[in-house]
Amino acid sequence: MSIKVGDKLPEATFMEMTSDGPQPRTTADVFGGKTIALFAVPGAFTPTCSARHLPGFIDKADEFKGKGVDEIVCTSVNDVFVMGAWGKSASAGESVRMLADGNGAFASAVGLELDGSGFGMGQRSQRYSMLVKDGVVAELNVEQGPEFKVSSADYMLGQL
Repeated sequence: MSIKVGDKLPEATFMEMTSDGPQPRTTADVFGGKTIALFAVPGAFTPTCSARHLPGFIDKADEFKGKGVDEIVCTSVNDVFVMGAWGKSASAGESVRMLADGNGAFASAVGLELDGSGFGMGQRSQRYSMLVKDGVVAELNVEQGPEFKVSSADYMLGQL
């Protein structure tokens, strides 16, 4: 069963590439006491994710901050090295925090996993966005199928 508005995020640990190398980050570390715009993608460097999803949040980062969002976070079921390289290649910088859900534990815990085996991708995350306030889901936008509408930066900005 999928997480829903009003639910507290489950405990999970992400990995983040830092100047000191990979570092673990718990959901409490990332979401505690903050308003976070989180979006998840099926895979780093994939066409829609790289051409539209991540760039939309990078481009609109100042608008999110102007509407009270402390941080924008991107997660995907990829390893920390891939997420670090993807963020670097997309010039995410300080605009979007790139967190690896390498084993898909977070995607599974929130009930938003995706079986990408038919595409040779294994278990992944569905494409979605959520607004999280102090660890509690305030908005949840899950794409149906391969669409790209409700998880976009523009759609999410309209909810703020």
